[in-house]
Amino acid sequence: MSETQFEHLFSPLQVGPMRVPNRICETTNTINSSMIPGEIDENFIAHHGAKAWGGTGWIGSETWLLNVPFPPETPDEIGLSVGFASHFGTYQSPEFIKGWAKFCDEIHQAGSVAVVQLTHLSAVWAPSSVPVVGAQDYTPHVLGDEEIEFCINTYADAAAVAKDVGADAVEIHCAHETLAYSFLSPATNYRTDQWGGGPRERIRFVVEVLKRVRESIGDSLALGIRITGEEYRHGGAEHLEMREMAYYISETGLIDFLDVDVGHCWGAPSYVPSSYYENAAFKEVGKAARADLDSKIAVMFSGRINDPGLAEGLIKDGYCDLVGMTRAGIADSEFANKAREGRLLEIRRCISCTRCIDEASEPMTFPYTPTCSINPVLGNELRWKEQYRPADEPKRVVVVGGGLAGCEASRVAAMRGHQVTLLEQGDRLGGQLLIAVKAPGRDDFEDQVYFEENEMSRLGVDVQLKTNADVDAINALSPDAVVIATGSLPRLPREIPGIDLPNVVQGWDVMQGKASTGDRVAVISQEDYYETPCVAEFLAERGKQVEVFHKSVHLGSEIARYSIGMVLSRMEQCGVKVHPNLILTEIQADGLEFVSSFGGKTYREVGFDSVVLVYGSVPQHDLYDQLKAEGSVSQLYLAGSAWLPRFMAEATQHGASIGLVI
Repeated sequence: MSETQFEHLFSPLQVGPMRVPNRICETTNTINSSMIPGEIDENFIAHHGAKAWGGTGWIGSETWLLNVPFPPETPDEIGLSVGFASHFGTYQSPEFIKGWAKFCDEIHQAGSVAVVQLTHLSAVWAPSSVPVVGAQDYTPHVLGDEEIEFCINTYADAAAVAKDVGADAVEIHCAHETLAYSFLSPATNYRTDQWGGGPRERIRFVVEVLKRVRESIGDSLALGIRITGEEYRHGGAEHLEMREMAYYISETGLIDFLDVDVGHCWGAPSYVPSSYYENAAFKEVGKAARADLDSKIAVMFSGRINDPGLAEGLIKDGYCDLVGMTRAGIADSEFANKAREGRLLEIRRCISCTRCIDEASEPMTFPYTPTCSINPVLGNELRWKEQYRPADEPKRVVVVGGGLAGCEASRVAAMRGHQVTLLEQGDRLGGQLLIAVKAPGRDDFEDQVYFEENEMSRLGVDVQLKTNADVDAINALSPDAVVIATGSLPRLPREIPGIDLPNVVQGWDVMQGKASTGDRVAVISQEDYYETPCVAEFLAERGKQVEVFHKSVHLGSEIARYSIGMVLSRMEQCGVKVHPNLILTEIQADGLEFVSSFGGKTYREVGFDSVVLVYGSVPQHDLYDQLKAEGSVSQLYLAGSAWLPRFMAEATQHGASIGLVI
């Protein structure tokens, strides 16, 4: 196979004065790859540069946040609820400018184009006194004419800097929760002056910005906008109205490209669609834009596109000219090169769990490191570049457990030249992923199982399935290093009276078909991520009447803003009833006893045929303890959930890190 298999995807495209080497695009995304907030450091360059060297033709990297006209005596406000509200835009920093020039040089050396996106991302300022983002109820200050003029000029000023640092294009962010979006949307723009009105009138702010930017950069850079094809927000613009506004903007002759997606930041769908949506589910908005606009204006569509074959078809069939594949590049920065070279089985396909963008929108650690559930190199590019090398002395390595941690330890160790034997008690690799794929909307998770299976074969790992490893079996293989990745098992709250009744089963067992339930099911939830809604929907899909009794204020409280709306929407659609703030205290033959999570009030519920437990899991490290006590293995490692049950990313990173140091 070669790039002729994807002749449209790997053909160049002229976008205004900019020649894009292929149609694969990293849309601008706030992955927070810089370890130094507000600067462009080596981590930033390594992360986004890896995609360029990996074959992605259009690198949008991360947005430039523009300053706003705060009164001089007010402090800056930067946070998840208000966005970026500062007297000083990042593009005004000498260090930022210097870093961006270095970044553009890196992207150009890799043969790709560097696109700068300009954004007013602030819920503090808006055209009307309406909250901009559904994620908060912050009522903004209404912009006056002088303040609007100030904001318009910041785009032009920043565009001039983008030109100076060597960017190839400027994109004005007019979607989602940005200031330009709030002027376009009927949900946030109630003005009756020159800045408001119908679709033709509400575009005025965007048009004025484009005029100033074009005056600033001339014809040497391409210029475009990012816009949403449909908001999916109460009171927001529907598809036909967004088409109308995009057409009016294009008539000005000011833009060279239109970057279109669907959704907003807090809803269903969000503009970062998860695996609950089909691949390219909203591709018709791209096709409509392509039909509406002059052929000289390039149309980019993005929205869960993780496969080069799908991307090829979108271009070939006229849905778009450019394809946004940001998360595809997060999962595998080399996917474009692999596709072009015909190495399709080596592509680590994005499973659309959304953790990467979700978590970046709500960083809880400092310094923040980008995270991908399946790519251990993401956010650690410099460490891998420094530490990854062939083993000085090839060793015999035994890995016990074929989940993510065990597979990644095996894969990386084998890549470094070690002789690896992987022992798995099941009849297939995958571990808990094999449970997750049974949940509605999670079938794409199996792509990671296929990837690991393909890699084990390609790298010559001796995979022994249906093998129950014990100390004697491991010692018989004479290993130099052993990795115990035996995972975890569901937690059983033995302190609860009645927990051993025959109608009480584990969620994992239900998902795997090892346990059945009656028609009316109580799901008892002691976890705040995806496991509970997956179990509940699995049951509801099979016709069960499901009620969830959950310990927290709402289901999935650890699921971030880009995805929680989609999860709760599915609970509504499948008829799952959720009771928050309740802790199970006793199971009786004729009812369930609960206590309030935040008070002493008790509750009793009756009429359930089955009780399904979702209480998290406990690590299984007995084999590690036995080997450690025996002392026969000089290099012994404990990996993934066998050490501490967490999420996919932690297991992936832990296993790969062990493979890196053996």
